[in-house]
Amino acid sequence: MALERAFDAQLEDLKKLILVMGGHVEKSVTKASAALLQKDIEGFGEVHEIEKRINEAQIAVDNSCVSLLAKQGPVARDLRLILSIIKINTDLERMGDQCVNVAFTGKDYLFRQSPNDLKDIAKMAELVKQVIKQSLDSFVNRDVEMAKLVLLTDDEIDELKNKVFKDMILTMKNNPQNIEASLDLILIARNFERLGDHATNIAEDVIFAVTGRDIRHGGKYK
Repeated sequence: MALERAFDAQLEDLKKLILVMGGHVEKSVTKASAALLQKDIEGFGEVHEIEKRINEAQIAVDNSCVSLLAKQGPVARDLRLILSIIKINTDLERMGDQCVNVAFTGKDYLFRQSPNDLKDIAKMAELVKQVIKQSLDSFVNRDVEMAKLVLLTDDEIDELKNKVFKDMILTMKNNPQNIEASLDLILIARNFERLGDHATNIAEDVIFAVTGRDIRHGGKYK
């Protein structure tokens, strides 16, 4: 019993750690998008600082997962949870990288003082923040229905990305002097789309952890 209680306590600590890491990612996305939309070049610097905390958390989560797997021999349900956390950990770290990419490209974009409309980028940013929160909430609450909502919203993010691509290609054709700024927005839209993809991965991992069903690669949850 003592060993079982120790395992449960360590598993709870691991879940708390992944949620702290998720909180850093949420803050990073908020900072990166706000700096871009509010034309706050200095605000991008905070994104780089947050990334350091995300990377530190990734190492801590990895170490904790290895400890649990090596020493405790978890049963099937707990094993699925730990395997899902390992994958979620990777997605969150990559989300931190995507935020840094937005910061780098956003800074370039603001220096160009482009007249481009950012309304679709702003919509993407809001949806990305929504799916990140939902994916993390679904993990906390073991909520499969919320995880499935993330998968649906990701389609909206993809559609907005495609719209930005088309609009920027048209802008480049009609206004060659605006090519660099338009390319910046294409890259930023691509990074927001990737953030949505990583949130989708987390939602899929939650469904796997709770139900044992793997819905990747076209698999369906019934």
